Amino acid sequence: MKAGDKPIVVEQTFNSSIESVWKAITDIGQMRQWYFNNIPAFKPEVGFETQFNVQSEERNFLHKWKVVEVQILKIIKYSWEFEGYPGKSTSAFELSKEDNFTKLKLIVEIQEDFPEDIPEFKTDSCIGGWNYFINNRLKDFLESK
Repeated sequence: MKAGDKPIVVEQTFNSSIESVWKAITDIGQMRQWYFNNIPAFKPEVGFETQFNVQSEERNFLHKWKVVEVQILKIIKYSWEFEGYPGKSTSAFELSKEDNFTKLKLIVEIQEDFPEDIPEFKTDSCIGGWNYFINNRLKDFLESK
């Protein structure tokens, strides 16, 4: 994934209130249930930072997040970096109301190039991962409540 690439966009509509979706994407207890179960802490506050490890095959990816934008019930955006690897991106979760539903639009933008020779940093892998998290894990989590 390269800086200047077209943003990756994943959209999903939930039969849940905007407050419920907001809580699912910002409350550490709920995030651990559908997102990453080893997130040590999270606060929807600009400047908040956290890090946690995810293993993929033989590689470790120490995720380093920093919250860069918050508009309560509308948007949360944080940067992603991985310890020991070049590259930086942001992920913005934008919420809007559509009738009695809540629409989530996830936008991933690349700020600094990621290595091309690592499968997890390929665009298709990123798209597949976000589709899994938003369209499967988050959707199932919200529907089970």
